[in-house]
Amino acid sequence: MKTIAILSQKGGAGKTTLAINLAVAAEHFKKKSAIIDIDGQASATSWGDIRTAESPVIVSAQPSRLENVLTAAQENGADFVFIDTAPHSESAALAAARLADLVLIPCRPAILDLRAISNTIDIVKLAKCRAAVVLTCVPPRGSLTIQAEKAVASYDIEISPIHIGQRASFIHSLTSGQAVLEYEPNGKAMEEIIKLYKWIVKQVK
Repeated sequence: MKTIAILSQKGGAGKTTLAINLAVAAEHFKKKSAIIDIDGQASATSWGDIRTAESPVIVSAQPSRLENVLTAAQENGADFVFIDTAPHSESAALAAARLADLVLIPCRPAILDLRAISNTIDIVKLAKCRAAVVLTCVPPRGSLTIQAEKAVASYDIEISPIHIGQRASFIHSLTSGQAVLEYEPNGKAMEEIIKLYKWIVKQVK
């Protein structure tokens, strides 16, 4: 079983969106996946409440119970587990990072977001785990992406070669209890998620 923790100490970075869409992508490739929601806002859990499909399994848990829930997921045959964490909670983020095979740090290509990732990177370094920044809500045109890549490089941390665009389908799919693979199976958002999922698989093998 591979565990992917999605961390950001800033709200609105796209943690839940990544967790949900990557978990559904894993299921698409015939892998059994689960989402562990340790965010007090329980956005992933709320999405699961309106979802008609039975998978992926979503478990809402307290950070202190995370290790136990991961053990249960492994015992139940999960191939991938995605941990959706809360912003502004260093202890919960550290616990998730220490138990993860890979940490993803979603970050919008905006100056305040790029400055804010320093706190998350400090947590990752403290946990001594492998991590990569994933740029999210990337506009289709302009130089913001290049500028953001340069800014991330200054933190001496890996950056995913796959960026997630600013697309309405991410919002519309979540409000209907779906992922972009289901909502718009031939869309650009689906292509990005599939590419990111395949990249993650290579990193954790």
